[in-house]
Amino acid sequence: MAWAREPWQRRLGRGLGLTLLLVLLLAPWSAPAALALNDAQQLVVEAWRLVNQSYVDPGRFVPIHWRRLRQKALEQPISSSADAYAAIETMLTPLDDPYTRLLRPAEFSTLQSATQQGTVTGVGLQLGLRADDEQIVVIAPLDGSPAADAHIASGTEVLAVDGLDTTGLGLDLTATRLRGASGSTVLVQLRDPQGQEREVELERRQVDLRPVRSKRLRQGNLTLGYLRITQFSEPVPELVQQAIADLTGKDIEGLILDLRNNSGGLVSAGLAVADDLLNGSVIVETEDRGGIGDRQQAHLGVLYDGPMLTLVNGGTASASEILAGALQDQERSRLVGSRTFGKGLIQTLIPLGDGSGLAVTVARYLTPDGRDIQNQGIRPDLELRAPEPLDPGGEDDTWLEEAQRLLTHQIQQAQAPTQAQ
Repeated sequence: MAWAREPWQRRLGRGLGLTLLLVLLLAPWSAPAALALNDAQQLVVEAWRLVNQSYVDPGRFVPIHWRRLRQKALEQPISSSADAYAAIETMLTPLDDPYTRLLRPAEFSTLQSATQQGTVTGVGLQLGLRADDEQIVVIAPLDGSPAADAHIASGTEVLAVDGLDTTGLGLDLTATRLRGASGSTVLVQLRDPQGQEREVELERRQVDLRPVRSKRLRQGNLTLGYLRITQFSEPVPELVQQAIADLTGKDIEGLILDLRNNSGGLVSAGLAVADDLLNGSVIVETEDRGGIGDRQQAHLGVLYDGPMLTLVNGGTASASEILAGALQDQERSRLVGSRTFGKGLIQTLIPLGDGSGLAVTVARYLTPDGRDIQNQGIRPDLELRAPEPLDPGGEDDTWLEEAQRLLTHQIQQAQAPTQAQ
């Protein structure tokens, strides 16, 4: 479906991607001629300007005295990159937006690699929040990763990273601190499912995220397809097309889409996948800093139009929630599992001059029916029983087994002859 991909690229350029283009083309803020700013100070000014021109809610600047924060930052001694980074983080803190943040050069490079290439340099731990106590736990170690080599089991609690308590860091920052330059090390404090604690030093290296996985499943006399998307990176739309073509070529009679623990990624990739599954329907409405809404609509025609069921959980966030919300609102697929994370904000990555960058919240989104999911999430059509499986798609995935039964029943009901009245 090459015809579906190119229009999305143009649409993204007109929409969210235009934010980055406009930010970079606007004339830079200049200090009064009497002030000669060094490179580190210029970095602070550049970061302030980029956020000022692109942040989704400029009304938030008034109560925090945004312009004064820039002035206060420049009144401090700033002579190095470390000084600049500290000043930028101090400026951004009053916004109270964890998604608008500074990314140091290594972090910025790692995030770009993850979203563009589907690879990450880190230890290979897939993390999630346990529903009952919000403890950060290991979902599964990636095959061939440092975590797998260290025999870190699914269900292991991650207590601290380099001495920092993960309760304070939260899921996103914990994952960020586990990533880093290849060859560097990180000290992780763990508690295994049997309650034994240990510290392990892991050496980071490049790990293939394998963002798309698929297989056939047998349920009674039916053949079902299973498609798992672990994140939305640039290769994902093409990989999904290949996977669906392979599954439909094997005469599947239904499809289970698994978005559990998919924390998002590139919005454009999520939109492209939705375009492949929705026939001309509205996918999402985005709202920019001016309050202007832009409805993204799928093209006519789909890659797969058979029966579907979609698995979601508390790790389903951002771009994956856009897809899940569209499938639910357009009655294309029932959602089963648990309530999604609730991240209804969209960020863009903006490079700074020294290799660092900013992640800036530039838009909010609503589902086709106008639901705002920020901090609320999406409630599935059917909530599955706890405990939640920690290894989606694995041998002991009871939720997948239940999804197979539900989809089979759905197909059999559709195939049953209409009873005479």
